[in-house]
Amino acid sequence: MSIRLLLQYILPHRALSRLVYHATRWTFAPWKNWLIGTVLRRYQVDMSEALQPDAMAYQHFNAFFTRRLRREARRADADAQALLSPADGRISQAGPISDGRMFQAKGQDYSVVELLGGDQVAAAPYRDGTFVTVYLSPRDYHRVHMPLGGTLRETVHVPGRIFSVAPFAVAGIPRLFARNERLVCHFDGPHGPFAVVLVGAMLVSSIATVWDGLVIPPYACSIRRKAFPDGQVVLERFAEMARFNMGSTVIVLLPGGVATLDAWQPEQPVRVGERLGRCMAASAPG
Repeated sequence: MSIRLLLQYILPHRALSRLVYHATRWTFAPWKNWLIGTVLRRYQVDMSEALQPDAMAYQHFNAFFTRRLRREARRADADAQALLSPADGRISQAGPISDGRMFQAKGQDYSVVELLGGDQVAAAPYRDGTFVTVYLSPRDYHRVHMPLGGTLRETVHVPGRIFSVAPFAVAGIPRLFARNERLVCHFDGPHGPFAVVLVGAMLVSSIATVWDGLVIPPYACSIRRKAFPDGQVVLERFAEMARFNMGSTVIVLLPGGVATLDAWQPEQPVRVGERLGRCMAASAPG
């Protein structure tokens, strides 16, 4: 095992994440400007797309990191049947779910049941479905949008570790996405159920939704479920649904027979609203 992987098991995940949570919200100008400047230089962030293009004008680092984009910077694919990318980033994996199992990386897979917090009933529609996993790096836009239109049915906050979700960790840590703390969002759409799973990660395990605000932290010690009355939260295709305070991974689950994916390859870049595939049902999503 490499040193990088070994550190994933022995570092104090929670303590480091709490430290980063507060450090990225400190408004002390020399500190936040140094952090912002470091990310700008290291990751070559394109600020021309931002609604506020002056990086140093943000109140703190997290405000810069979760910045809004200009409306014209991202567009939904014009085909109303298109399955949309929920985030900017890179495709980690995309393809069929085989007998309830999803491919993570070479030699690694994991089950839909464990990803969804052990819920056999919720996992059943995806047993032979389709999945897409998108990894967000520090250079990316960190707001998550709806891949299809849908009505929120339930959220499930699943406790777990917060390993890094960088490619080296995905390749080396078995069942990583099913072990990290995550927020599972169950929706009903015109094509049936679908799920959007927001996966936390080391240093970046902070997630907010448009309907509940900050959800993680607090970190969960046991599974926490929240049901939503029918019609309470209805989001259109391409609408913003959540944001990562820092970055992580989004997984979209679809039942079998709903969509065919385009030919995506691991590490291929993708942007919010870009077509991932096409829904096969005749009705328009969202």
